[in-house]
Amino acid sequence: MQKIYVKSGLPGSNPLANVLIVIVGAIVISAALVLGFFAFLLLSAVVLVAAAVLGIRAWWLGRSVPPSTVARPGQPAEFIEGEFHVVKKDKTS
Repeated sequence: MQKIYVKSGLPGSNPLANVLIVIVGAIVISAALVLGFFAFLLLSAVVLVAAAVLGIRAWWLGRSVPPSTVARPGQPAEFIEGEFHVVKKDKTS
């Protein structure tokens, strides 16, 4: 039967190197968290500005529509009555 040993823990046998690895690891993790937080803030700001621009644009376009073309609740719809004729193409042309 073969025994398998798994070494866990820090890779170096030097205690000073192990302390340095822990300190550098903590610095890298905290830097990644801070950068991720600021990237999230930047993305949130971009989405918020884009939503505001689109909202203002939609409001502005809705403002420029003449009131006669906007349907009002409670008023009957207007219909245009007319006739139409189906025109078939001549088969010889």
